Amino acid sequence: MKIVIAMDSLKGSLTSMEAGMAAAAGIRKTDEKADVFVRPLADGGEGTTQALVQGMGGSFQTITVTGPLKTPVECQYGILEETHMGVLEMSAAAGLTLIPEESRNPLTATTYGVGEMIKDAIGKGCRRFLVGIGGSGTNDGGAGMLQALGYELLDKDGKPIPFGAKGLETLCRIETSHVLPELKECQFLVACDVTNPLCGERGCSAVYGPQKGADDNMIAQMDQWLSHYGKLAKNQFPDADPEKPGTGAAGGLGFAFLILPNAELKSGIDIVLKETKLEQDLKDADLLITGEGRLDSQTAMGKAPIGAAKLAKKYDIPVVALGGSVARDSAVCNESGIDALFPIVRGPVSLKEAMEPDAAKANLSDTAEQVYRLIQSCRKVRKGL
Repeated sequence: MKIVIAMDSLKGSLTSMEAGMAAAAGIRKTDEKADVFVRPLADGGEGTTQALVQGMGGSFQTITVTGPLKTPVECQYGILEETHMGVLEMSAAAGLTLIPEESRNPLTATTYGVGEMIKDAIGKGCRRFLVGIGGSGTNDGGAGMLQALGYELLDKDGKPIPFGAKGLETLCRIETSHVLPELKECQFLVACDVTNPLCGERGCSAVYGPQKGADDNMIAQMDQWLSHYGKLAKNQFPDADPEKPGTGAAGGLGFAFLILPNAELKSGIDIVLKETKLEQDLKDADLLITGEGRLDSQTAMGKAPIGAAKLAKKYDIPVVALGGSVARDSAVCNESGIDALFPIVRGPVSLKEAMEPDAAKANLSDTAEQVYRLIQSCRKVRKGL
């Protein structure tokens, strides 16, 4: 019996591979010879770098870059050696969690550090990139990233515009004569699961600006500046369409990627599933075990376990999902490829206790063991009929 385990991380508790290995250990308690394959799973958001680097034999790179407040921050990204792919999360260099609540100001926050991460990875041989753009603390339209990569965003006097959304107020032209030449050799797969355009009522300023410290006046100003930036850029870079779904992701960073020579905004889970080649493992599998920290109706809206389950269903493979908690509304997941859902917590405990890594590993292991015992018993009964 071939079992494939692809667990998303249990945020704040276990990484994707830690969760998968814990479930595998439970199965091997009852069957040491079980044919178990543990694969990484993520949706392009938080934890993607860790999942892919740990699960695909990559390496972590720790560097110092310019943070969103223009002060140095230490950040980490991954390199998958086999494919020379850089795996980055923009939040590592320009995330909201890097900005104290009292210092949040999207008028000045910059994505320059994201460009520095990319530049560093290019210098280390990467030419393919998977970039997660969730959790941003910026609204500069990705201008800072472009500046770090050699694009010159200039005002009417030919001087570089300041960092942050406010810099876009004085933007007059974009020069490309000093752009990093290696960018032409690079491919960027941008994990983007929101459909917001750059501007307007559903644009990045109106929808995400408030959580980044913007008041109504700031929102109106930033939307106007980004609209000007979008029109100017599209005239020069035809693929940079500010109306394209996803261009408003990460404070307009999604739009900036379309200015680069070869970039696509795609579903995060679709990118990860393709890069990890999970489908190859599932073609001859007998069971998929997946899951995440909380299984609920949101899971059914395209999160990582559903992406894995849909792949499994292409080959009529049963799918079991394990969750740190399982909400009452999680039954909708049964309509999206998951055959059965099981909570791993086995008794009344506090959230803090349940999230302790050792406790989470033990709970996952024990639950996976019991699921496997049930499946084995059912298989024996069927053979006897």
